[in-house]
Amino acid sequence: MDDPRVIFGTALSCEALSCRAGGRTIIEDLSLELAEGERVALMGPSGSGKTTLLTTLAGLLPPASGRVLVRGVPLDERPGLRAGLALVFQSYGLLSLLTAAENIEVTLRAAGHRPKEAVRAAAAALERLRVARFADHLVEELSGGQQQRVAVARALALRPQVLLADEPTAEQDPTHRAAVLDELLAVTGDGTTLVIATHDPEVAGRCDRVIELRETARR
Repeated sequence: MDDPRVIFGTALSCEALSCRAGGRTIIEDLSLELAEGERVALMGPSGSGKTTLLTTLAGLLPPASGRVLVRGVPLDERPGLRAGLALVFQSYGLLSLLTAAENIEVTLRAAGHRPKEAVRAAAAALERLRVARFADHLVEELSGGQQQRVAVARALALRPQVLLADEPTAEQDPTHRAAVLDELLAVTGDGTTLVIATHDPEVAGRCDRVIELRETARR
């Protein structure tokens, strides 16, 4: 079946980007462009900077040098552009004292959704990720794989322009891994740019492009 997507324009880019973490340079002098609707896999060994890069592209970690641009506009000059970016954290980033549904609803409310809209969107996202039956469970009662699917559901519910996902299938069994990946890839049909950090060749094989990161020498 032919891929119906149209890839055009630059959604997110970075210029001469360098990042430091733990007292050392993790990413050095990196420039790249990510097109609207593109599926990009980030691969590389542990310590090569996949998580650091995603966090910086999301605007949550300031670069040591260089800059991140959203549709050609520097992110540091217009922080409001972060509203169009969503990040699935490798550690999930869920609030343990809230239920699965509440974790999504509170994020949507913060993004400007009305209460009833947030409830409907949260329920739909949980259904898509096959965790609807855990909607009223506290996230600390869920398994790692279930929490990961809730985190993906939260990001999808935001309907971002750029979706950044850090190892979003790592805790899934084969059946749920396929379901999570299908839902993530599906958003690119509406023009959302998807960037997935992964060690899984199967996940990378379903992307349009693979960017290999290599560990930077300690300094």
